Amino acid sequence: MTRIHDMGGRFGDGAVTPESEADPVFEKDWHARALAITLACGSLGKWNLDISRHSRERLTPKDYTRFSYYEKWMAALTNLLVENDVLTPQELADGRGTAGSTLADRKLKPDAVAAALAKGGPADRPSDIAALFKPGDIVRTRAAGNMQTSGGHTRLPVYAAGATGRVVRYHGTHILPDSNAHGHGEAAEPLYAVAFQAQDLWQHPEHPKDEIILDLWQSYLDGTT
Repeated sequence: MTRIHDMGGRFGDGAVTPESEADPVFEKDWHARALAITLACGSLGKWNLDISRHSRERLTPKDYTRFSYYEKWMAALTNLLVENDVLTPQELADGRGTAGSTLADRKLKPDAVAAALAKGGPADRPSDIAALFKPGDIVRTRAAGNMQTSGGHTRLPVYAAGATGRVVRYHGTHILPDSNAHGHGEAAEPLYAVAFQAQDLWQHPEHPKDEIILDLWQSYLDGTT
């Protein structure tokens, strides 16, 4: 089962219009604040990146289609704050806290922002799972989404489900989002860059021989004979 966010290759959503270098980084001032508060709240340690991504995917289709990009971020963050007992619904409604927070010592202070952003969030982890594929191998993606949680988060887009491609690079072992987004552990496994021809993904691509390269985890893939 897919969700409303999985839009790649879908008809009816209009053309993608790239931004130019002359465009501002943030169209509106509050967009920058939305990004800042999302990063700051992430430092509280109550959720991980994959949980944060999945919280946006869990927005209702009605909200997802009517919200702008950063409105999605703020709606998802609001849900995370309440679900993880950082805020109560009443505090959210009042616009202020009612008592001191036990998380106050974890807040991201202004002088720590640059170092936190420079550090990033590396997702490579050691794993005992051996790599089954190598560059040049032909593989097929599985047809299903998250195999652990029905309707759960996955990085396998629906347009590439059941498609055949070619491994072009092995990235080492990385956190599996399908597990990490649901609190089931990092479950690191081999990650590959896999190339697909446009004609193998869509019925009427403008350039059939174009290659689309996706980073896909080993559990998303089967070998072909």
